[in-house]
Amino acid sequence: MDVPNASPVVGSFLEVLGAATAERGAQMLEELLQLGIAIGSDGELSSVLDRIVTQARRFTGAEAATLFLREGAYLRFAVVQNEVTARRLGERDMQHRLEVERLPLDVPSLAGHVANSGEILNVPEAYDISRDMPYAFNWRVDLATGYRTHSVLAVPLRDASRRIQGVLQLINAVGPDGRVIPFHPRLEDVARAFAAYGAVAVRSARLEELSFKDPLTDGYNRRYLMLRLYEEVGRAARYQQPLSLILLDLDGFKAINDRWGHSAGDEVLKQVVQLLASQSRRDSVVARYGGDEFIALLPSTTKAAAIVYAERMRAIIERYPFQYGPLTASFGVAGFPDDPGSVADLIKSADHALYEAKRQGRNIVGGLLR
Repeated sequence: MDVPNASPVVGSFLEVLGAATAERGAQMLEELLQLGIAIGSDGELSSVLDRIVTQARRFTGAEAATLFLREGAYLRFAVVQNEVTARRLGERDMQHRLEVERLPLDVPSLAGHVANSGEILNVPEAYDISRDMPYAFNWRVDLATGYRTHSVLAVPLRDASRRIQGVLQLINAVGPDGRVIPFHPRLEDVARAFAAYGAVAVRSARLEELSFKDPLTDGYNRRYLMLRLYEEVGRAARYQQPLSLILLDLDGFKAINDRWGHSAGDEVLKQVVQLLASQSRRDSVVARYGGDEFIALLPSTTKAAAIVYAERMRAIIERYPFQYGPLTASFGVAGFPDDPGSVADLIKSADHALYEAKRQGRNIVGGLLR
């Protein structure tokens, strides 16, 4: 994997500081090389991006930073680092407030302008931006977090194909005396290099995601499901958090294939995955388990809540106007800690609940609470 060259970053940073020692420069280079290694070896995108933002702040003296990822017509807050706001609101509350603050790309903002134009913005004072500029400061984020933004350095995450994947936004450069100052123009190259690291990490993660997708339905495949299942079961047991698993099987699916052909059956499978995904949270995993069986993995979800979710999905599938006629599904629900045991035990519990739903007449949610 190609990793951005770290040497220009160190060179620019030392040039700005002037008094930095050769030993300090070597340490910086080593840190950047380790960051490049992490991009190629760490499978979790969020942790890599968080590390990139941490190092970008350290090298530029930024008090806070945000890394946005582009999702269609919006920018999503992928990483937010702001200790001042976190101390005031609490880390979880800060993250929650910003998660719901997706930035539309058609509304003037600094990050939106960078994402649309590919330009670097180095703003000495956010609240002094002239109205005749093609961008504006989104003061609503300050309002939501109680923070005061002054200087901003925003650079695009641009991949090898020149497509913009997101924006790295560094906030409030802090001078030697602790006061907020503008970002030095030479730090633009430093920020650009860290943004390049971010673009490589995003591209790597998205390529890996493709290998985890079922080519027919675009849901996740069994390989990814099992990786996540082992990870989530371990996390649930370690932190005593709930976890639920829903196994569903389409009732009478063979009749669709027999009457209309496999292309019709394939279309139905795609629609079922779309229905499941549309009703699921971002951290849920909807996967094709095999044939016309699917699994929804629901982290931090009690078994009681999963049964409610399964019942909602059962009703949606029953009412959905499939092109080749009505269709129903049977569901089996299992959950930790209600159904303790290993990954295999959890799947076995869901499979048993599904069998009971089929035995009782189909189009039923099985998996009663104990």
